[in-house]
Amino acid sequence: MSHEIDYEKLWERYRNDDIDRRTFIKGIGMAAAAAGVFTAPASFKMSRAATKSPDQIYFYSWGGVVQEAIHENGVLPFIETSGIDVTEGSFSTVDDFLSKIRASSNLDKYNIGHLSQLFQYNRFVDLGLGAELDEENIPRLDLVIPRLVSRLRKYSDGKLSAVPFDYGAQGIAYNRKYISDDEVKEKGANILLDQKYKGKITGWSDWKTRVYYGAVQTGQDPNGIEDMEVVWDEVREHRKLLNKYFTSGAQLMDMLGSGEAYVTDSWSGRVRALQDQGYDIGYYDFPGTPAFEEYLFVISGSPMDACEQFCNFMLKPDVAVAVAEAQKYPPSLSAAEVDLGDIVPTLPAFDPKGTLEDYGYFDPSYYGPNEVEWSRKFRHIKLGY
Repeated sequence: MSHEIDYEKLWERYRNDDIDRRTFIKGIGMAAAAAGVFTAPASFKMSRAATKSPDQIYFYSWGGVVQEAIHENGVLPFIETSGIDVTEGSFSTVDDFLSKIRASSNLDKYNIGHLSQLFQYNRFVDLGLGAELDEENIPRLDLVIPRLVSRLRKYSDGKLSAVPFDYGAQGIAYNRKYISDDEVKEKGANILLDQKYKGKITGWSDWKTRVYYGAVQTGQDPNGIEDMEVVWDEVREHRKLLNKYFTSGAQLMDMLGSGEAYVTDSWSGRVRALQDQGYDIGYYDFPGTPAFEEYLFVISGSPMDACEQFCNFMLKPDVAVAVAEAQKYPPSLSAAEVDLGDIVPTLPAFDPKGTLEDYGYFDPSYYGPNEVEWSRKFRHIKLGY
């Protein structure tokens, strides 16, 4: 039996809730010991990098507008400046990216991923996929919002396996033709439970988001819920009022733009994209709105010099700002350190203070241990249970 099949079975059992996250990670480690991947010894990682040409790296991002923004404003200038070739790929979700790595027979083709959320950073580090960056080779880290850096360190023993690149939030988006700014500010997250908008509400089909919003709607700490049953009651109520869940940014934009949905939780950058297309869509961050940071995660065993050059180049102010303007998410650079131009300060979720202290986030140490139970519960609620 091949190790690729071993991983396939482990992954399927985990996704089907047959094993918990701890057992899944333990199984990956046991398979890795036999196969020499993921949590391989340092000697293997060195030989892997040694067989990889230092003048080429493999970079993966989200595809679509995001990939185009990074390609035009970051990757192409980097290739021209450094002489290092960059082969690009895309993924639809971080789970999709992890599956590609797991199924690959050639890990040399996976060096840097443009990933999102601390939850996923912690997950990749737990699986032994994180390289240890030499921060002296990435001097522009000093320009990054300190909170974005410190949060990553927390989940990798004080070191870094990634460089913060941009950030956004999952606030409330609404069609101003039907809902006023004042009404959204008054009701906050609870507007997603308003009976008068039944059939015109949508929401992301993501268990973490639904739990987080359910906690906010019941006045609880999303990273320390005391009464989980009332949270599930709110998740069920939200489902009853839905037109349907959205599963992609394109679907979200289509539902808001067409009037199929009037109000939803939304990624901030998608709202700005609609606004730039002429749609009168409002956006509101209530106190504690979940924010997310995106980062350039370097896979263990990659050619570090080339990868660190790439990460440092992407933090170059003119590069980071150009990408931000194109993809509609603020760069990770601090406004106190860098002139971010005229457009970035107008982007939804931009924090002029550079602290992100008014935002919440999904704490991996809280959501991770509950992933199997809560994701299964949400799947049942989606089915009407």
